Amino acid sequence: MGDFAIDRPTLARVLIGLRRTHRLASPGAQRRHPTLYHDAFGLLSFENAAPQLTQGGNLVIYHLLYPPLTVIQSTTVRTTAAGVTAFLLSLLIGPWVIRTLQGFQFNKASQNTEPSTHGSKSATPTMGGLLILATALLPTLAWGNLTNAYVWVAMVSTLTFGMVGFLDDYLNVVRKPPHRLRPWYKLTAQGLVTVGVGFTFVWWSGYNLYNTDLIVPLLQRLTPDLGWFYVPSILLVLAFLSNAVNLADDLDGLAISLFTVAAAALTVLAYLTGHPIFAEYELLTHFSPAAELTVYCGALVGSGLGFLWYNSHPAKLFMGEVGALALGGALGTVAILLKPALLLPIVGAVFVIELFSVVIMDDTCRLCVS
Repeated sequence: MGDFAIDRPTLARVLIGLRRTHRLASPGAQRRHPTLYHDAFGLLSFENAAPQLTQGGNLVIYHLLYPPLTVIQSTTVRTTAAGVTAFLLSLLIGPWVIRTLQGFQFNKASQNTEPSTHGSKSATPTMGGLLILATALLPTLAWGNLTNAYVWVAMVSTLTFGMVGFLDDYLNVVRKPPHRLRPWYKLTAQGLVTVGVGFTFVWWSGYNLYNTDLIVPLLQRLTPDLGWFYVPSILLVLAFLSNAVNLADDLDGLAISLFTVAAAALTVLAYLTGHPIFAEYELLTHFSPAAELTVYCGALVGSGLGFLWYNSHPAKLFMGEVGALALGGALGTVAILLKPALLLPIVGAVFVIELFSVVIMDDTCRLCVS
């Protein structure tokens, strides 16, 4: 029998696998990772993390349209394809969307609090978030695995937040103030969407398809189970982000550029979270189904870059409430699905700073007036 030789990369994988075996042996780890198991070689294998969520194997639209493309299974390739498709689709239909919005006179409504230099923006069409939604969702449907419920939750959450924003834009632009959606009504609608998302996660947790643990970055042992308190925490995250993005939409290219950077960060985070080796190396909690969110985040990045083409100075199109609320909801939902939602203040730091600065200035002005 010849000498047995093993290369360094394989040895490293075996050692990491043995390390994981020790970690997964604890009851707490088994509760947090019920879908992981170890094979005879010490290399971590993954069962379908949610059979009910991905029942029926992979269902990808381009497999049906052109069967030879079934060889393309790589998440990296499909993410790149979704991003490029979203960007090119934005460039293709963007001029038509602008002409259509101008034809309906869906122009940005001026506010009394805006400086006089923003007067020229009143002729710029708004509700450009419709372009963002179309160019983000369609490529995801084309390149994503449609049997993955994580992707559907992210898309439905984004779409419903966009519907709330569309109602506000419609009342503000078509009916004109004071017929716009009142702030409490808007917050109530956002709350209903958020509660629906939260109850979905809690329901999944009852079937070990999701868990309501709070993941603290870099502290894998600190994972308190929030239970039903997970719903109000989701409410806080989604309401905060959707309104923070909305406040950044007054300047050319500001909101969409900040969003694109944040979406790119979540794309990397989704890929790392869905990859067993990288998740272990980066001290992240591994979720196998969450890897498919990489495709959705890639589509968001491509859509954001395409919209920036028309929103950069001088802006030809504004996203409006329909875009701001949808993008904030998308960031928050993806971050919650990936677990490290506590990283959002870092990923969306400018959004956080701007929201607090607006609140502080508003309170200061009220005190001065009183």
